[in-house]
Amino acid sequence: MSIANSKLKLLAIGAICGLIAVCLAIFGNPANMAFCIACFIRDTAGALGLHQAEVVQYARPETIGLVIGAFLISFATKEYKSTGGSSPMIRFILGFCMMVGALIFLGCPLRMILRMSAGDLTAWIALIGFILGIGTGVIFLKGGFSLGRAYETSKFSGMIISLLSLAILLLAVGTNLLKQSATGPGSMHAPILMSLIGGLLFGALAQKARICFVGSIRDVILLRNFDLLSAVVGLFVVMLIFNVASGNFVLGFNTPGIIAHSEHLWNILGMYVVGLAAVLAGGCPLRQLILAGQGSNDSAVTVLGMLIGAAICHNFGLASSGTAVNPETKELIKGAVTTNGKVACIICIVVLLVIAFVSKRQTKAASN
Repeated sequence: MSIANSKLKLLAIGAICGLIAVCLAIFGNPANMAFCIACFIRDTAGALGLHQAEVVQYARPETIGLVIGAFLISFATKEYKSTGGSSPMIRFILGFCMMVGALIFLGCPLRMILRMSAGDLTAWIALIGFILGIGTGVIFLKGGFSLGRAYETSKFSGMIISLLSLAILLLAVGTNLLKQSATGPGSMHAPILMSLIGGLLFGALAQKARICFVGSIRDVILLRNFDLLSAVVGLFVVMLIFNVASGNFVLGFNTPGIIAHSEHLWNILGMYVVGLAAVLAGGCPLRQLILAGQGSNDSAVTVLGMLIGAAICHNFGLASSGTAVNPETKELIKGAVTTNGKVACIICIVVLLVIAFVSKRQTKAASN
């Protein structure tokens, strides 16, 4: 059973996760991207050579720690269970779409909360799309949406994603085979050991508390249950206090250093895609990593979809650019969504709606 059986405990766990993000930001991670699942998966894809954007290439120990931390705590508490077979290819597509939406907005739901706590009004606007996407997913859930049953598989099968994560870590610390950014966000990171420990703790806490940014809002809409939302509130409050105390809180749009853009429609639509895809997949990007760590092969396939999605976004110009200051002229250059990204976003919405319409629970046995 989960250690989190009350709103107060969940609030405390969320606050601890917020403190982990604060520590990582203080010791090197970009302050506005202290702990972003989409960004970290994208960086890892770059480190593996899956895309060639040189400023976002680094094998992030945090995501490795999330998977292994969830595996270790679930194994120790006998919650580890290797399962699979619930529409894996559809889940791959859902992971792909989640990443497209996230890189159009420039962040996952976790980073959206971090940006909101820093005063970034574009993230608050994106929240509208996120809630609408979740609401759309809830409508389909009520209408009988299902990707089918997952079946128990061999224990080793569920461990593969954790072993692959460990292999990436060993390659990162023991060889020069992986790529690493010399400039840009990929060059900004906390010490490897601190990042790994932070990921392990975050992963263990998220597994026990069932933290899910999509699930928290889904439960409010579907069940009028605010329990999971308590953890999100705890994380937000801690990050808000940190940002105000450190001078990182800047209320406004087009804020240099936030790595964001002010194309509001596409912020809304990007997070709409993330919200809808995550409801259909059964969890946000963070939750998918946690579920993969505790043995879900289906979530592992979703994570692979996100990894390939990140590579495609940068190889084919789908990812947005953030507002920045020209170092020579000091001119403010507004971030923007690419034409390719806009087209991809619309395609993802269509694909997600098709998946939602055609995937229904089987209520009657098939006739002979």
